[in-house]
Amino acid sequence: MNQTIKQSVTTNKEELTALRRKLHSEPELSFEEFKTTAFICEYLDNLGISYRKTEPTGVIAEIQGAPGGKTVALRGDMDALPVQQLNTHVPYASKEEGKMHACGHDAHTSMLLIAAKALSEIKDQLPGNVRLLFQPAEEAAAGAKAMVAQGAMNGVDNVFGIHIWSQMPTHKVSCTPGPSFAAADIFKVKFKGRGGHGAIPEACIDTAIVASSFVMNVQTVISRTIDPQSPAVLTVGKMVVGTRFNVIAENAEIEGTVRTFHPDTRDHIEKSITEYADSIATVYGASAEVEYIRGTDAVDNDEESSKLVQQVAVEAFGSDVIFNEKPTMGGEDFSAFLTKAPGSFALVGSGNPEKDTEWAHHHGNFDIDEDALVTGAELYAQYAWAYLNK
Repeated sequence: MNQTIKQSVTTNKEELTALRRKLHSEPELSFEEFKTTAFICEYLDNLGISYRKTEPTGVIAEIQGAPGGKTVALRGDMDALPVQQLNTHVPYASKEEGKMHACGHDAHTSMLLIAAKALSEIKDQLPGNVRLLFQPAEEAAAGAKAMVAQGAMNGVDNVFGIHIWSQMPTHKVSCTPGPSFAAADIFKVKFKGRGGHGAIPEACIDTAIVASSFVMNVQTVISRTIDPQSPAVLTVGKMVVGTRFNVIAENAEIEGTVRTFHPDTRDHIEKSITEYADSIATVYGASAEVEYIRGTDAVDNDEESSKLVQQVAVEAFGSDVIFNEKPTMGGEDFSAFLTKAPGSFALVGSGNPEKDTEWAHHHGNFDIDEDALVTGAELYAQYAWAYLNK
């Protein structure tokens, strides 16, 4: 642990809170974070940290230490959600109708800026480089891939990210080896039958029946063909069928999501969805068209990196800081960075019932206990210091 980092983050606590509140009140959606990008660049200019913008939004910055050393990347995402803020009584409520930082990305950006400030103060002591990834469009599951394509991970030896977590108590840190966030995929199924009058069903092929049969039966892919010790979720979230009460539907469209941790399970479910759709369509004399879209890969924490996070957290905050949060079926495109270098993704608790900050992520009442900001900012900076000195 570096005491200068700790002192710097503590000293800048009020600024850290102010940064978060400014960003919270000015949310921007995925790939629309132009003002946020400009604000980050201005802040980095004041710190004397070199950077370049990515397209269309986002920033890659670098604090350069001793030449010849390793490079560790720190990632903070910055996009908001198309969610209407409900807790409008807070003084930092969103100024943008229908837009809100309902997942904590405002906190991530603020924590990374203050971590950058702390690290820049000791850059002459750094035995390597710290790359700062201010990432757009995490909510669209596209920003990390875009940054990787634009060279964000070139020359990076290790990568570390943080997510504020309202389901954990404030200040607690969780970073366990292995899967922590699931691979998140989308599937779309279109059934085509033969429409007609509701009074003459024998002349028709009713896709309402076909689609309903698919929805009821496709769950057996999970319950009867997957090892119960290999977690998986298949959810049908949308079904559009029919046009009028007395018209038998000719077309039906279904959309859903699949969440898995293991590649073999993912492959099996993708194949099975197509087989189920084709088989059910054949039974009723209809046809099926399936589109399976692979989204984010699973976030699989490297064991060595995860243990280093735990060690850093204990040294910085005490032995009772560690919290073993169970893996979530939620998706996180931080996984795109892990395809290029080993690393880990930590959760920092911000749930506090006394401050009403235990609302689920993506809810209109979502908020964070701002006392958690210091924990996250210091963890970013201390991890980079520890990794480079390892």
